[in-house]
Formats: sequence, structure tokens, C-alpha cells
Amino acid sequence: MSATAGTTTEKTTLPGSAGGTEAVAASSRTATSETAASAEPADGAAPAEAVAPAETVPPTASDPPAILTESAAGAAPAESPAGATPAGSTAPAGTDTSAPPAVTAPPAVTPSPGGRRARVLTAGVRRAGRRAASLLLKGATKSVAVVALLLLWEAAPRLGLVDRTFLPPFSEVADAWWELAANGQLADNAQASLVRSFSGFGLAVAVAVPLGLLIGWYRPVADLLGPLLEVFRNTAALALLPVFVLLLGIGETSKISIVVYACTWPILLNTISAVRNVDPTLLKLAKSMDLSAPRLFQKVILPSAVPVMFTGIRLAGAVSILVLVAAEMIGAKAGLGYLINASQFNFAIPQMYAGIITISAIGVAFNQFLVTSTNSPARS
Repeated sequence: MSATAGTTTEKTTLPGSAGGTEAVAASSRTATSETAASAEPADGAAPAEAVAPAETVPPTASDPPAILTESAAGAAPAESPAGATPAGSTAPAGTDTSAPPAVTAPPAVTPSPGGRRARVLTAGVRRAGRRAASLLLKGATKSVAVVALLLLWEAAPRLGLVDRTFLPPFSEVADAWWELAANGQLADNAQASLVRSFSGFGLAVAVAVPLGLLIGWYRPVADLLGPLLEVFRNTAALALLPVFVLLLGIGETSKISIVVYACTWPILLNTISAVRNVDPTLLKLAKSMDLSAPRLFQKVILPSAVPVMFTGIRLAGAVSILVLVAAEMIGAKAGLGYLINASQFNFAIPQMYAGIITISAIGVAFNQFLVTSTNSPARS
């Protein structure tokens, strides 16, 4: 007796299919006829046990749509590999069955010399811009007080806060300064003052620096000249101006001599202090190397004393201009001091203030030059 498995047709609705159409999977596969092995057993033999059908797992929403096919014998369909479409079934519309493309690394970008040069140039321009902005900000900060003073000077006489006869507005002073510069009086008087001031300043440096080094390094010389220095250092230069005029006359000699005297003391005292305050550790190290006295002075004492010496030179530069103006007011026929004094006698008040402004500008410029010269040895 032979048993034949029937053909089972099952309708399965594909989830998510458009329009609710039904995909009919006709499992028209006809099961192979089983032979007489599944028929009646022989006499005395135990009947074959029936195989229980496998449980079918219902599809979930995450599973891809598939055609459910079940054989008449109750066997479960074979599992398909992930992402593959089962045989005899149709993939739903919009499903990409191709393999994912391989990911490749982007090619390395080699910077060109032109691009590197452009970046370097751009960085340099940015640094220059930041530096210029910083300098402008610093200059503006330093100029605020001066600008405020000039504005106050201009406004006070015009508002009647002071008598404009004795303090004219700054604009009138500027006009007078320009007039003096145009007719040559300002240049002639400034030249006469600068020659006297620089001559006396240079002589003071040439005399005071070696003398200060000598007094600071050799104790016997300091003991000999110490009392004399204390007497003259406390005597004002302008107090001795009549003495210089009586002894040297009213010519250029007396004026240059008073500048030399006034400039000597700041340089001399700072040089002595610089030599005496050299670091003792440096002196011990130099002596341990058996350096001679001239070599020790050249290699240790002088380099250590230079910064303090330049401080005294800077102070002397300011003193040279101040004392000279006072000397020119007494007996001179040219110079900024003479210009200021003559303008006062002639009641030319704007010209007098123009001379004062010129002296201030020269002093600021000379001081800035000395500051730059002082910072150069410190950096080196």
C-alpha cells in the first residue's frame, strides 16, 4: 500500500505590501511518493513512530517579508541566509539585494609648496596685524593724558576759566610755534641750545664715568675724595652759576661748564654705586680662576656696572637741558632760554609758550634715545 502526500496551497499576505495585494505562493511542489517502506509493517514489527511537525515561528515586524510555505507532511521550510531571497519567492518592491559597496580610504593629500607659502605668508600678516594693533593700543593709552591736557588748555581760556592774556589757547600757541619755525628763529635758537647741551653732556660722561669706576673700585681713592664729593654734591648747580659767570665770563664757556658740573653728579654717583654693588659671588668665582685685577675689572666689574651707569647717564641727559635753559636766561644772545626770556620781556606770550613746548619735545626725544641705548646693552 502506498501513501501519497497531497499538495497544499496556502495564501499568505505580505506585510507592508502596497495596496494590500496578496501574494499567493502556490506550493505546487508535489511531494514524492513514499514507497512501501512507509506502508504496513511486517508481521511482528512495531509500527513506525510518527514524526511530529516542527513548530513554525511567526514572522515579526523586523523580519524581512517572506513567503510562508508549508509542505503537506508538516515539515518547516529551510532557513535562508541573511539578506537572501528564498527560492521560488519574489523580493518586495524597493528592496536592494545587492551587496554593500566596499569602503576605500581617501587618497592622501600632499600640500603643494605654493599652498604652504601662502599659509606662512598669511600667518605672518596676522602676526604683523596683531603687533600693529598692540602698538596702536599702547600708543593711544600713553597719549590719553597728553591729549586731555591739550584739550583742557584749549578750553580753559575760551570758557573764561583763566585769563587768555597770560594763558592763550593752545591753538594760538601752535600758530606762534609755526610762525617761529617758518621764519627760522626757532631753528637757530634750538641749534644753539643743543650744541651747548650736548657738549656739556659729553664732557660730563667722559669725566664722571672713569672717575666713578676709580672711586668705586679702589678704596683709598674713595676715602680721599669722599668728603669733597659730599660737599659739592649737595650744592645746586644754579647756585654756582654767578660764580661760573664771574670766573669764565658770559660766553659759551660758562654755559657749557655749568652743564658739565650739573651732569657730572648723577653719572658719578651711579657709577660708584654700580661698582660697589657687584654680586660678590661673581667676584669669588673670578678670583678662584686667578684672574688679574685688570682682567677682573674688564670681565666682571664693568659688565655688571653698565646698567646702573646708564641710569645715571639718562638722568644727566634731562639735567643738561634744564640747567642750560636757566643759564641762557641770564647771559646769552641765542638759545631757547634766551627766546623764552625775550618773549616774556616783549609780552609775546604765545611765543614764550612755543619755546617751552620746544624744550619739552627735545627733552622727551633725548630721554627716549637714552632709554633705547640703555635697553640695548641689557638685551645683549
